[in-house]
Amino acid sequence: MKVVEKCINLIGKNISYLIPVMTLLMVVVIVSRYFFGIGRTDLQELVMYFHSLIFLGCAGYVFNQDEHVRVDIFYREAKSKYKDMVNLVCGIIFLLPVCVVIFVYSIDLIYMSWSIKETSTEPGGLAYVYIQKSFIFLFPLTLIGAFLYKASRILWK
Repeated sequence: MKVVEKCINLIGKNISYLIPVMTLLMVVVIVSRYFFGIGRTDLQELVMYFHSLIFLGCAGYVFNQDEHVRVDIFYREAKSKYKDMVNLVCGIIFLLPVCVVIFVYSIDLIYMSWSIKETSTEPGGLAYVYIQKSFIFLFPLTLIGAFLYKASRILWK
C-alpha cells in the first residue's frame, strides 16, 4: 500500500506545479483580450484543460494529505480514534460509491470521445477534447487509492 501512497503523492505534487502555469496563461488571456483586443480561444481552453487536470488529478493527493474541505463541528475536537472511524465509515458509505459511479459512467463518455477524436466546438479551439475528458479517470482512481491506503492504516495499525 505504500506504493499507492507514493504514486498518489507523485501525481498530486507534479500536477500541482501546473497551478502557476495556469494562472500565468489566464493573465495572458486577460491582457491580450482587454488591452490588445485579441481573443485567444486556444489559451482559454488550455486553461480549462489545466484546471480540470489540477482539480481531478489532485483530489486523491489532497484527501491523502487530509487537507480536503469538511465541516467539522463535532469532528474538530474529537480523539484520533473517533476521527479514524468517521473517515472509514463515511468513506465506505459515501466516497467509494460515488467514485465507482463516476468511473463506470465515464467509461462510455471517454470511449466515445476518443473514438471520434472529439474536438472543440469553438472556432480557434483546441482539437484535443478527448484528452481532457480522459482526466475524469484520475478523480476516482486517485481517490479510491488514497482511501484504501488510509483505510489500511486505520484497520492495521
